[in-house]
Amino acid sequence: MHSEKFPNQMDLANGDNKSQTGIDSNKENSPNLKEPGENRFLLLWENLSHFGLGESALRVGTHLLSIAFILLAVWAMREFNLRSQRIDSSQDTVVAAPMADETPDSALELPPVSQPVQMSVAGIPRLTLMQTNISSRPRIEVITYEVQSGDTVFGIAEKFGLQPQTILWGNYGSLADNPHFLAEGQLLNILPVDGTYHRFAAGEGLSGIAEAYNVSVEDIINYPGNRIVHETLGDWENPNLEPGRWLIVPGGTRAFASWSAPLISRRDPAVARHIGPGHCGTIMDGPIGFGSFIWPSGRQYLSGYDYSPATNHFAIDIAGRLGEPLWATDAGVIVYAGWNNFGYGNMVVIDHGNGWQTLYAHLEVVGVVCGQGVFQGTPLGSIGSTGKSSGPHIHFEMMHSSYGRVNPWDFLP
Repeated sequence: MHSEKFPNQMDLANGDNKSQTGIDSNKENSPNLKEPGENRFLLLWENLSHFGLGESALRVGTHLLSIAFILLAVWAMREFNLRSQRIDSSQDTVVAAPMADETPDSALELPPVSQPVQMSVAGIPRLTLMQTNISSRPRIEVITYEVQSGDTVFGIAEKFGLQPQTILWGNYGSLADNPHFLAEGQLLNILPVDGTYHRFAAGEGLSGIAEAYNVSVEDIINYPGNRIVHETLGDWENPNLEPGRWLIVPGGTRAFASWSAPLISRRDPAVARHIGPGHCGTIMDGPIGFGSFIWPSGRQYLSGYDYSPATNHFAIDIAGRLGEPLWATDAGVIVYAGWNNFGYGNMVVIDHGNGWQTLYAHLEVVGVVCGQGVFQGTPLGSIGSTGKSSGPHIHFEMMHSSYGRVNPWDFLP
């Protein structure tokens, strides 16, 4: 058997001493030996790696190093800006300082001030506004408007934010509730609110005025535009108001004055004698209409006002050229043929014998006579612009004995 020789403790001790002595003696001469600090760093790194934290420690260290560089850059920029400001300040001081050879006598003299300059040490500063603020305070006074070419009652009302009937009710003296009386150059009263305009007369009572316009007395006397002094007004039934004074009636309404032809029967055509010399006398019986209607001209569109009870216009203004023909829309008898004194000019009215009546106004030439029987399509004359008219057209109305004035659009094809 072979026996192995194991080193005894003395040999191990001698070997260790020799190894240690060799290391110590060559420590200073060996370039590969590490410093104690580096050994500790490597030992720490090996321990972290042993526990699997090496990669995390490296990431954290990288982040901390980045933050340090950022803080260093911020500090450097701050120092640079502060230094630049100190240099600029010193240069401004040098420029602002007077020259060595300057004296107070060489200072520039300011021109004399014509008005003393007012300075405020304390108070609220007034800021400059880039836009103009328009007062929103409502108007309470009546103003005047001159009618322009192309104006209509509807257009004027819209311009001032009013209802079209308010334009008529505020100007009965010039328009007489007839929108066709509107003419270029007219001066119209424009009320501040929707309502009516009343001229006070001697002997009138405020209660009666208020009742006529469907308002209360308080509505009239409390409206600021009327400038009524309550202490001196006195009795409402005999108010202390000067005759001829105009009163704004806010919210007031009234019936329109009728300036159109009444319902003219072939049995009594003389009921129209008050509207002009075109009225007829006794008429014999004639054709009866079918109750269906055709357009009275070749054009089937408007040139003027539409059917509008709000403006007392119970008709449509059909377009046409001067001298073009017009014809009967249904069979019947002529009960009016001639001039109308209320702005219609030359006018023709047909009684159709079945409760219906049609009216044609502003004709240039009337081509039929009283009592003449006509049929659907029979010529009545030529289109014109007579009476109160702003241009050639046909003012066309339809009336029924039971329904009154109706909208022609509902019955024309």
